[in-house]
Amino acid sequence: MASSPDVPSTGNTPENPDGSPSEAPSSTGTTAAERRGRVRARRAAVMAVPATLVAAGLAVLTAQGALGVQFAISGMPFTVAASQLDGTGFEQFGGLDNMADGSPNAGDTGGQVLVITSAIKKATLTKLCQSVDLGGTNLLITAGNGATKVSASDLTTDSTEMSGDASFNHIEIGNDASTLTEANAKGPKGVFSQQADSVHIDNLRQTNYATTAGVFKLPGLKLRFSDSGC
Repeated sequence: MASSPDVPSTGNTPENPDGSPSEAPSSTGTTAAERRGRVRARRAAVMAVPATLVAAGLAVLTAQGALGVQFAISGMPFTVAASQLDGTGFEQFGGLDNMADGSPNAGDTGGQVLVITSAIKKATLTKLCQSVDLGGTNLLITAGNGATKVSASDLTTDSTEMSGDASFNHIEIGNDASTLTEANAKGPKGVFSQQADSVHIDNLRQTNYATTAGVFKLPGLKLRFSDSGC
């Protein structure tokens, strides 16, 4: 009778009948599969870091005003008026606002409006009025008519018209818009701009297409419909 070949008994158990090596736990109780899983998780986390940092960086830059908040304008102009504006950190440069694709307000403009962007680091306004013509009626907002003024930080307005009696301290005219330093905003490279340490405007009146602010406080706010605007 032929003898059967010798089969090593090491590792030849009911759970491992073919004798293949099993993943024995290490001295810390961690298997090789678990270690590989942790390595893959670490690699995935490292790959996610750049995208997370970019998103966080954009959020910070937007909050600081270093990047313009890019939203599609409605294409409906609105009027802003104030008996007095005082601001520290003033910048002004040209820009281009865009309407949503297919906007009924685009007309023959191609959905774009050439604007002057005014940026003020900190501003106070007395007797603020804002109105938009809705066709037959006006949406009217007023604030700051009492002892407490309207206040804003990182205020920007995109205007097509602006009037008032203005005075500036330490003004610079003709700067490249990408090099501005007085407020937390910068314009496109090669665009004409100006900036000043501070600005004071009496009887301010603007035709605006967009306004943004980091903080905007409106004491005594009233919103209503009216037959007339500001």
